[in-house]
Amino acid sequence: MKRADDDGEHSRRGYIVPIGGAEEQDRDPRILERFVDICGGRDARIAIIPTASRMRDTGRRYEKTFDEIGVKQAKSLPYEQRKDCKREDWLEVLEQADGVFLTGGNQLRLSTTLGGTVVARTLRRRNREGQHIAGTSAGAAIMSEHMIAFGDEGSTPRADMVTLAPGLGLTEELIVDQHFRQRDRLGRLLTALAYNPEAIGVGLDEDTAAFLNGDDVLEVTGSGALTVVDPTDVDFTSMDSSHAHDPVCIIGLRVHVLTEGATFDIRARKARPPRQRARRNGR
Repeated sequence: MKRADDDGEHSRRGYIVPIGGAEEQDRDPRILERFVDICGGRDARIAIIPTASRMRDTGRRYEKTFDEIGVKQAKSLPYEQRKDCKREDWLEVLEQADGVFLTGGNQLRLSTTLGGTVVARTLRRRNREGQHIAGTSAGAAIMSEHMIAFGDEGSTPRADMVTLAPGLGLTEELIVDQHFRQRDRLGRLLTALAYNPEAIGVGLDEDTAAFLNGDDVLEVTGSGALTVVDPTDVDFTSMDSSHAHDPVCIIGLRVHVLTEGATFDIRARKARPPRQRARRNGR
């Protein structure tokens, strides 16, 4: 993998891979297999950050999963307190990793433990230099600059439906929500966008990932769907005049529902369908 040059120039930014949670790890681990592939396959070194989870075996389970897929090294870095973020041996693992994987759990546990530390700064810098970073569930939510900390279920946006907090800031282009269809989270994603209709809203179903490359084109991988909410053409939102529990009016949104192989170009604001598969029997 390319590293930062002596003159300060960087290679292309690495992939950012938010996953909607509950990714398949046994029967059809296509998401994790693709992540390993872009990290270098059998030569890949993967660092795992299980901080969001309160289950003490989470890091070990992902070490086992990545070992079974086939990597050179899978190492869990169980940051539990902010002081852990100063450990030089773990920082060295982060520096040398081709890919970093953030597990699920509680995104506020992630942000309050890693936020503002040398670990967060290292992740941002190494991603700019070409390191690939994936995260599932809570690990997906924290990737963007503005993170959905928590919120209510439901399809209609309401003024007090969501609470935002600072994320890792790997991208300013997206606001990510996870377990999207399974937990009926359209309303809270729309509410987050209504505060400031600039970032693209990405709602990820379970076992579904967005592979966002260095050119800001994302491609869907997984068994579910990805909902893209594009606020580019929004010309009205009632958020400024809405009271608690009030429904919020938003006019001008564009919504795309993308399945495996479909892409969305963030810079061009253009969605494209999956490539047509070859038809069988001449049909």
